[in-house]
Formats: sequence, structure tokens, C-alpha cells
Amino acid sequence: MKTVFRNMFALLVVSSLLFGCEATKNANNKQKGAVIGATGGAVIGGVIGNNSGDGNTALGSIIGGVVGGAAGAIIGDRMDKQAKQIEEEIPGAEVERVGEGINVTFDETSGVYFDTEKYNINAKSKETLNKLTDIFKEYPNSNILVEGHTDNTGSDSYNLTLSKNRAQAVTGYLVDNGIDRGRFTTKWYGESQPKYDNSTAEGRSKNRRVELAIVANEELKEQAKKEAEQKQGNQ
Repeated sequence: MKTVFRNMFALLVVSSLLFGCEATKNANNKQKGAVIGATGGAVIGGVIGNNSGDGNTALGSIIGGVVGGAAGAIIGDRMDKQAKQIEEEIPGAEVERVGEGINVTFDETSGVYFDTEKYNINAKSKETLNKLTDIFKEYPNSNILVEGHTDNTGSDSYNLTLSKNRAQAVTGYLVDNGIDRGRFTTKWYGESQPKYDNSTAEGRSKNRRVELAIVANEELKEQAKKEAEQKQGNQ
């Protein structure tokens, strides 16, 4: 499992060190989440979000919702478990733990993919989404951002519509299989947010992707805060 340190996230770590937060060294995901929050997660999350497209990308959504402190560490622990289960159940998915959330990417080689110029959920993708449904049911106190992306083949307007249809198809399938629609936010960006080089066939195939951000909902945040307060009171 990879822990993400993209450009802005690396800047966050540097900023933490400047404030004397050397506790991030050799820390696990939940510990890093606690340090991030202690250094002003909401402010830093906003900076990262604004540099991730329009503030609503998967990374921006995860970091922007940081609680931090002891509560953030509790949330991080639960996200560690959920991420591990996703990685085990869906080995083709790219699972990244970021702060207090999880970023999951599916492309044409990793479990959820679409036929050329199509947006219907095919049989292979259904198998993956069924596994994901079971995991989401096991962890009900999380919200899910679903994003659709394409390569740069075709017009901007065509790709925007295609990414919209694919993202909505994934959300719709999960909802139809019993996940509360209120847990979802669905976005689409067409070709505007490539992760890879669109000048190569491999890069284009990876850019044709559906990306998920999994974050704590308000109920889990409140539970974590109360649990953290109880632990502090017992010390």
C-alpha cells in the first residue's frame, strides 16, 4: 500500500517540520494524520484542495476534511483497516492512504473499466463493484467521492460528458446495490486532470479512470472526538 506524498502533500510535511513536528518521521498513516491536524489541517487542506484542480478533486477532498489531533489518529486507524481490506479484496485497484482518508483509482487494468466510448458497467466491473459494496457496508460511517476522468482523445465536451456518464454509472451501481445515496458525491472532469502522459498509449489508458475518495462522515468525526476526549480523561 502506498502513502501519498504528492507535491503539495510534501510541502505540508516540510511545513510541519518547520513548526517542530518531527514526529512525522517513521510515523504510520494515523500518526501522520494526527500531526497534520495539529499543524492546522483545515487551512492546509484548503491550500492543497485549491492546487488540485478546483478544490473538489479526490486529494483535495481528503485533505480538506482533516480533523487532526487524537481524533484524527482514531479515524486514521479505521481508514487503515478499510484500505487494507480494499487492497486485499480488489488486488488490481490502486489504493492510497492519504491523511485521514483513502484514494482508490480504477483504470483499464484494475477492476473497473469501460469499453471504448461506453459507460455501461460490464460483467468484470460488476465483480469488483460488488466487492466494494460489501466493504462500504462494513464501514458505513464514511462518505465517498466518485470522479470520472478520460484521456485527451476526442473533444473536450465529448470527454466531459463521457466522464460524467461513467462516474454516474459507478455511483448508480453502488446505490442500486444498497449503499445510501447520501454517502456519495459524484464529479466528472473529462480530460482536464490527467495523471499520466497522454502522448503514450499506456498513459492514455491510465487516464481513462474512475477515482474514489473515501472520508469520514460527520458521525464518525464526532465519535472519534468523543473517544479521544475519553482517552485523555482517563490518562
